[in-house]
Amino acid sequence: MKHYLLLVLLLFGGINVCPVFGGCPSASPDPSGSAPGKKGKAKKVVTYDDLLPQPDELPASLTPQAPLDNDLVIAAQEVMHSPNQQLQGIDVSHYQGRIDWRAVARSGEVSYVYIKATEGEKLVDDTYRQNLLGARRAGLRVGAYHFYRPKASVSLQFQNFAQTVNISEVDLIPIIDIESRGRDPLPIFQRKLKQFIDKVEHHYGVRPILYTSRDFYNKYLSGPFTNYKYMIARYHPDVPQLCDNAAFVMWQYSATGSLPGIRHHVDRSCFMDTYSLSDILLPTYER
Repeated sequence: MKHYLLLVLLLFGGINVCPVFGGCPSASPDPSGSAPGKKGKAKKVVTYDDLLPQPDELPASLTPQAPLDNDLVIAAQEVMHSPNQQLQGIDVSHYQGRIDWRAVARSGEVSYVYIKATEGEKLVDDTYRQNLLGARRAGLRVGAYHFYRPKASVSLQFQNFAQTVNISEVDLIPIIDIESRGRDPLPIFQRKLKQFIDKVEHHYGVRPILYTSRDFYNKYLSGPFTNYKYMIARYHPDVPQLCDNAAFVMWQYSATGSLPGIRHHVDRSCFMDTYSLSDILLPTYER
């Protein structure tokens, strides 16, 4: 592309292109300020390099920084989060089919269970009651979650969840599953999501836990929703790092887990750092 541009300039004139290696020929200055033999403005002298695309300047945040001193490096290492593999849980829905909850409990690998209750305005998971009763009879700590749809009515979604999940039947703080932003401008998406969260909090008397992926949090939730408890999904050996270095309670590290009593793949998660079951129990839990 740059060679065609150079040819056009040479054919039509108006610009004196200097040889790449030979430099520009000198010319005696005209007292009037015009180019030699011409009246008006002097011709602009352009080198071959001037015709090449020039890189944009890096923003200040991306320009090379001075090396960190040792104290800062140590401090950065100290904020790394670590999983507690001794306290693990699962979340399930109709995708797992019929579950043998006694076999799940006997495995000793599950400390908590989150069960899909609702999605959007009208959908109720058809295995919610079955899973809820089966898990509780097996002695497992159980919570419910709602899959949030950004295009759906905030009020109707709340009614769907509140009418399905009875606070007296669950042990754990409700979770709102946030995976889609929709097409609304970001401020509108965030405002509607906050309205839904506030309704859930007011109804159940506790601030819900938010479930999302690492990338979704970093793009759309960091800032306005930083001060919530989170379950963060990232299916990778490395622990997820959030852009604001926020702590999170649980890490969903696999969508292809296996357990006795469950025939299909199941999502598996674990607590992070020093968090434990007490951090996700409902405040009214007395059983």
